[in-house]
Amino acid sequence: MTAVLAPGQGSQAPGMFTPWLELDGTRERLEAWSARTGLDLVRLGTEADAEEIQDTAITQPLVVALALLAYEQLELQKLVSPDAPVAGHSVGELAAAAIAGVLSAEDAVALAAIRGAEMAKACALEPTSMAAVMLGDPEQIVAWLADQGLAAANRNGAGQIVASGAADAIAKIVAEPLEGTKVRALKVAGAFHTSYMAPAEEALRAHAAKITPADPTRPLLSNADGQVVTGGADYLERLVKQVTSPVRWDLTMDGLASLGVTSTLELPPAGTLTGLVKRQLKGIVTTTIALKTPAELAKLHGQEDAS
Repeated sequence: MTAVLAPGQGSQAPGMFTPWLELDGTRERLEAWSARTGLDLVRLGTEADAEEIQDTAITQPLVVALALLAYEQLELQKLVSPDAPVAGHSVGELAAAAIAGVLSAEDAVALAAIRGAEMAKACALEPTSMAAVMLGDPEQIVAWLADQGLAAANRNGAGQIVASGAADAIAKIVAEPLEGTKVRALKVAGAFHTSYMAPAEEALRAHAAKITPADPTRPLLSNADGQVVTGGADYLERLVKQVTSPVRWDLTMDGLASLGVTSTLELPPAGTLTGLVKRQLKGIVTTTIALKTPAELAKLHGQEDAS
């Protein structure tokens, strides 16, 4: 069984839309989403430099839009089963929600733009940051971070936890790592997935209230606990709360394994989640595909396990 994975912020790259715009209908699709979001997604995904697309307000709708463009091609070419489980990482959960039918693609991209803009505003209120903590015992790291006044914002599995909180506390753990760990500062706007993002959660909730979600049409896993969510309203509420709650990608991967997933297909901008799956689910997931360009769609034709 193949699961579809939608990546989150940090996976973006300049020009990542360019090859996809060669496909029929994709430019028109992006122009419609641009009108909905108030952003020129075509320009941002083809001409903007790395610094511009690192802006949280821009990155999030770009990442969600690209994942959905690619998934539409997979559907058109019948390269993935309509019953395939789907999971997204952080903002990638919006793309996953659209793939599972909880949200329309238009609503998913629009919510990503609102989410990104409101999170950027929240980041500007106080000096906060994030850092990746690698190696070490996960529970020991979580306790150590709490002692430093920091949150384990992303528990990504495969020996990686992302710390989030006040900028001075992040600087301290970078300078003085817990014994047996390596700590690397991340280039982010602020402390995502913590209480610092409460204003963004409130704003996102107001916009989400205008949407009527549908129940998922396939297994849809949640970052909150790695469980399959069967109600659309429940999943939408989880999407809102996720802004201030930890991302449990470790539990999400456990959930994929419990469903019997043996292969994964990561949507573009792909790579990060595939690496985590390879390390965490070694011996369980035997085939991983990180889809980056339309040219790679040809490799999927004739795959033995495309369902």
